[in-house]
Amino acid sequence: MPVMLERPTISGTDPHRFEDLLNALDELHVPDGFKAEIIRGNIVVSPWSKAYYLDVMDLVCDQLRTRLPEGHRISAAPALYVFPGVERAYGPDIHAAHRKTRRTASNRLDGDGLSFVAELTSPSTRDDDLTDKVERYGKSGVPLYLLLDMQEELATVYWSPTAKGYASHLTVPFGEKLRIPAPFDCTLDTTGFRAPTEDDEDPDT
Repeated sequence: MPVMLERPTISGTDPHRFEDLLNALDELHVPDGFKAEIIRGNIVVSPWSKAYYLDVMDLVCDQLRTRLPEGHRISAAPALYVFPGVERAYGPDIHAAHRKTRRTASNRLDGDGLSFVAELTSPSTRDDDLTDKVERYGKSGVPLYLLLDMQEELATVYWSPTAKGYASHLTVPFGEKLRIPAPFDCTLDTTGFRAPTEDDEDPDT
């Protein structure tokens, strides 16, 4: 039985061009339970997160759905957004974009249509979520980036994208309320974002 490493990569040195990496990504067979992205010139395959992350994603979507800009939709469904200007292709855990962005037969969505992205860290993705994605989402002009550090139990929102990344950010511990700036302009309650305890997992309690 084949064994897959937690984060195998395909080098971006050959082929050199971003389009070649995208084409390679299209042809890559990704096993169920894994997702593939282009990060720092590599195709990176990482496992989907723990089950309780799905509940956290739902909590975020439920709170932000009524605050979406006109014509935008929010989802935690798998989707690949392409950012040619920074040579990245990300599959954010949560993404909000204008509906017209999704009206395509391609599996590559235009990152310019995004109004919001969120990433929930795991041990295998945390470094990229905290560094590369903060910089590249900002450089690409994504208005808001919500980073949920599931290991440290911290929620950070980044806004005011610039040519160097994001100019502003705010962090609160899980359990507190986090102010989400425009275009959402609302408060996100992070209660329920922590990992479940044994009592939470016991169906008899």
